[in-house]
Amino acid sequence: MDTENDAHLVEKPLKQETLFEGNFLRARRDTVQLPNGHTSTREYIVHPGAVVVVPLLDDGRVLAVRQYRYPVGRVMLEFPAGKLDAGEDPLECGQRELLEETGYHGGEWAHAGAMHVAIAYSTEIIHIFFARGLREGQAQLDVDEFVDLHPMTVDELYAACRDGAITDSKTLACTLWLQNMRSGAWELTWKPPT
Repeated sequence: MDTENDAHLVEKPLKQETLFEGNFLRARRDTVQLPNGHTSTREYIVHPGAVVVVPLLDDGRVLAVRQYRYPVGRVMLEFPAGKLDAGEDPLECGQRELLEETGYHGGEWAHAGAMHVAIAYSTEIIHIFFARGLREGQAQLDVDEFVDLHPMTVDELYAACRDGAITDSKTLACTLWLQNMRSGAWELTWKPPT
């Protein structure tokens, strides 16, 4: 990507205003100078970032979770994920979230990249990790967290994405990664846990 020649596209912040500040989200409205010199406003959510983990079971299945997501009002089928704590390393967050939600420890980990979830209105970035060599343990759910484990074959995962049973963007992106990794098109570098 040629970022040196992007100056004609860049918007410059002139004024920043906090509209709302919650426990981990903030809503902001910025006045910006457009490339043509005019001004406009941009409203967006400031998010601390998150991690998603694709847990690969030794029998070839993947481990998804089912949980109720209040903003969309339904139980969602997705890969384990969670938000970064202040100053937390993404890999450590992934290891913590996998253990908390599923009880599993990963024997090896691979960072697959990152994705911006909603670039038009949020700063959220999700770091994508794969975990294999899983060892079963005890889930450590938060007191207000309710999760069902949902192991599934890769073909079942693909069908759920195709048929609309999975609509979560991070899980769809992870499934693309999984498909390309399995075909040999995309490589992962595996490392032991920290």
